[in-house]
Amino acid sequence: MPITSKIRYFNKKFTNKITKRIAGKTHSPIALVLHQGRRSGIHYETPVMVERTPNGFLFALTYGSEVDWYKNVLAAGSCRLRFRGCSYELGNPSCVNAENGLKFFPFPQKFILKWLKIKDFFEMTIKK
Repeated sequence: MPITSKIRYFNKKFTNKITKRIAGKTHSPIALVLHQGRRSGIHYETPVMVERTPNGFLFALTYGSEVDWYKNVLAAGSCRLRFRGCSYELGNPSCVNAENGLKFFPFPQKFILKWLKIKDFFEMTIKK
């Protein structure tokens, strides 16, 4: 049960503007993905829920896999990520099933993701 379209719209227009001020900062649980529009070429910054993996980062697609930022990242095959005060160049996006994806998230994120029945996750590796 990804978050509904009405909540997604509200977050996109209002909440994300506030969240972007803290996303990616040293003590923030929220990261910031920097990506380019696949058709427009416009640069975007989107707050996201991620966790570190041995090879890179795991993303929780809380709005499902049909969101524009995810489609932009897939089309480009890469993005930048600001996570806990550091910046990373990422590539090689690959899908991860919910069971494996949830393993990387600590409480309370794991609890929230399970409660929302989030099933879409993907991983990206850090470019060297």
